[in-house]
Amino acid sequence: MKTANLIGATGMTGSYTLQLLLKDERFSMVRIFTRRSINISHPKLEEHIIDFDNMESWKHFVTGDVLFSALGTTLKQAGGKVPQYKVDYTYQYNFAKAASDNGVPVYVLVSSVGANPDSLVFYSKIKGELERDIRKLPFRHIHILQPGPLEGPREKERKFEKIGIGITRFITDLGLFKGYKPIHGQIVAQAMVNASFDTQSPAKVYRLLEVFERAER
Repeated sequence: MKTANLIGATGMTGSYTLQLLLKDERFSMVRIFTRRSINISHPKLEEHIIDFDNMESWKHFVTGDVLFSALGTTLKQAGGKVPQYKVDYTYQYNFAKAASDNGVPVYVLVSSVGANPDSLVFYSKIKGELERDIRKLPFRHIHILQPGPLEGPREKERKFEKIGIGITRFITDLGLFKGYKPIHGQIVAQAMVNASFDTQSPAKVYRLLEVFERAER
């Protein structure tokens, strides 16, 4: 029976991950860290309302068997590059550092297709820097998922993102840029949970087709 830690539980992929973890009998506790309550009551759920900027107040709680990181935002939602970097890099790295310092052996990250620390695209650069620095931490197993654009219901509708996904799907259906094919958040969440039980390699990156495959086993 495992203890899971999860950040990003209020987002689409994170909320699906939480649902799967609460139903999964292999997990006896699911500990989430969030800015606001998700208003869910469950005997396995332990909710921590935290200030992500105050690491000293929460880092000692990040213990157990695995940390799932599904935190993320957009440039528009964040209000600029500096706050987006804080959410998409700083907060996630700080949680990973706390988990590794506390002996959590497994880390599972939702990153993005095109992640590259040298990218000229700001979003891809953030994701690439996070992947690079996470891999330097002493986890026993690291699983990094690089899905394409995420589909599914969101708390706040992203009109232009929805249009972009439609265009991307049309292009990928023509056989072009297959690595950017849209994928439902629920599939990514299932792949995250399944990946957490894979102990064959110390570090594994799952690109789009591998994310689909991992969700099935």
